[in-house]
Amino acid sequence: MALALSLSTAAAVGAGGALTPSTASAAASPDVVQQGLNALVRTDGVPAALATVRDGRGRTREYTAGVGDLATRAAVPADGQVRIGSNTKTFTAVVVLQLVGEGKIDLDASVDTYLPGLVRGEGIDGHGITVRQLLQHTSGLPDYEGLLDEASLRQRYFEPRELLDMTLGGKPVFAPGEKFGYSSTNYVLAGLIVQRVTGRPLAEEIDRRIVRRIGLRHTYFPAAGDRTIREAHPKGYRKDSADGPLTDFTEMDPSAGWAAGQMISTNADLNRFFTELLTPGRLLPEAQLAQMRTTVPIGDSGAGSGLGILSRPLTCGGVYWGHGGDIPGYETRGGVTEDGRAVNITVTTIPTDYAVTERLEGVVDAALCR
Repeated sequence: MALALSLSTAAAVGAGGALTPSTASAAASPDVVQQGLNALVRTDGVPAALATVRDGRGRTREYTAGVGDLATRAAVPADGQVRIGSNTKTFTAVVVLQLVGEGKIDLDASVDTYLPGLVRGEGIDGHGITVRQLLQHTSGLPDYEGLLDEASLRQRYFEPRELLDMTLGGKPVFAPGEKFGYSSTNYVLAGLIVQRVTGRPLAEEIDRRIVRRIGLRHTYFPAAGDRTIREAHPKGYRKDSADGPLTDFTEMDPSAGWAAGQMISTNADLNRFFTELLTPGRLLPEAQLAQMRTTVPIGDSGAGSGLGILSRPLTCGGVYWGHGGDIPGYETRGGVTEDGRAVNITVTTIPTDYAVTERLEGVVDAALCR
């Protein structure tokens, strides 16, 4: 199940490409973005691509390419709602860091401090894993995603503890703190810590502390059993193999993602979220934001993993901050720069060829660099 951000996406790839504006006001070179989206549809075969680009002065432009429904050929709704997969991790990390700022969680305390006795397995012990290591993917815990049957996810509901139990029968991938190793298991535990500390559901805390606080009007955490997408949206599609047919996977139970990948949003809301997040005092106090932006290297890609946020190099110099996410039906990439430029792009299938994802990331790079 492709809920997680593929690790190799951490390197920004400079690919060309571009698409068709649906609103006025210049944010990036419209040719570059529109042509890039058009190429993803026409050459790479994604059903639809949609993007929202904002320049450093707050001027926004939306783009679409392809069709929103392969059966009816309906248009792609500009800034339609999509499943955002692992971008959810950043929302979860923000809540944890807010609780750190309130003195309710200690980043360097063990997982066992908050979830006593829960994390046990062959070579796995919650006493030796810290909250910081969960958020930074340096815990060494195995990833439950590889144990899921993606095709069955449309109907299956998972409790968070079920997701955790899948991994505790395996061995750690490496010793805690040794290096970076992406694992959605980390964020299931982070979500459980939030619930233990606050005494409230994670979804409620995300809504109260983030969504309503900064006015994300099209962002929500689907309730248990909700397999739909509430507002106008392009349909999402899935392939079993590179040469297999595209299957409508829009309606599905997203509970396998939970704190690591369950949320729904729009490109514009994601731009707003990441922009507000990087502004000290808006979502996080300066001290916690500095902790979030302290990174460890992701291999030799030039990218870094902070606490629920990733930095990636730009071909024009500097970096951008964001996350990205895959979940059956949708793949999202994007982020924001220090000077307030922002872009998020979604395609309505997870490409089976990683070169397509690299070209998608190239459009992100081109939009931010121009």
